[in-house]
Amino acid sequence: MNVLSCSINTLNGLYDLSGVEVGQHFYWKIGGFQVHGQVLITSWVVIAILLGSAALAVRNPQTIPTGGQNFFEYVLEFIRDVSKTQIGEEYGPWVPFIGTMFLFIFVSNWSGALLHWKIIQLPHGELAAPTNGINTTVALALLTSVAYFYAGLTKKGLSYFGKYIQPTPILLPINILEDFTKPLSLCFRLFGNILADELVVVVLVSLVPSVVPIPVMFLGLFTSGIQALIFATLAAAYIGESMEGHH
Repeated sequence: MNVLSCSINTLNGLYDLSGVEVGQHFYWKIGGFQVHGQVLITSWVVIAILLGSAALAVRNPQTIPTGGQNFFEYVLEFIRDVSKTQIGEEYGPWVPFIGTMFLFIFVSNWSGALLHWKIIQLPHGELAAPTNGINTTVALALLTSVAYFYAGLTKKGLSYFGKYIQPTPILLPINILEDFTKPLSLCFRLFGNILADELVVVVLVSLVPSVVPIPVMFLGLFTSGIQALIFATLAAAYIGESMEGHH
């Protein structure tokens, strides 16, 4: 009962993170729900960029790829390599999920590093990269949790839950808590790094607007790409772990 209570409290704590606020926010009322409008706006911009780029790259596919088609095929091959390395030979069905995670986070992070969202005036609050909001990173982490539970149950059925008493039943509480700490670590790592990067740039621009922020912005671009790769790699590793039953 203590383990169950602790697990429920951990899950409730993850859900309560959606109430965390950093900076000013622009809210929409949809039915009886209050949502962060600025997160939806910037997320739609990122999705439009991804869909538009993909449509332009493949509108006239060639047998020998050139230009945008060649770039997107390289990105696809990179995502396939990451998925195969972490998941194994059954990686195929999971390439779209891992690829979507990687590309959405990558473009979201870079949009925060390259675009000055805050110059766009809102009635209330300010715009920022989607991954600058804890709501977005919690949603991505929970999607990853659902994905690796689905992968394990699809592959092993109810015998999947046998992993919680491996290698010994004494580790049952730790194995249960592990499934709650995984999404926590995913969302906090991504949220903290992107928020810190944007705050550093804003502070430096306000103090020394001419020269100093430029190398920091380049460092932010590098860090943003690394964070997208880390998230996608860990998501693939968790899926592979659930399918193979090893730690």
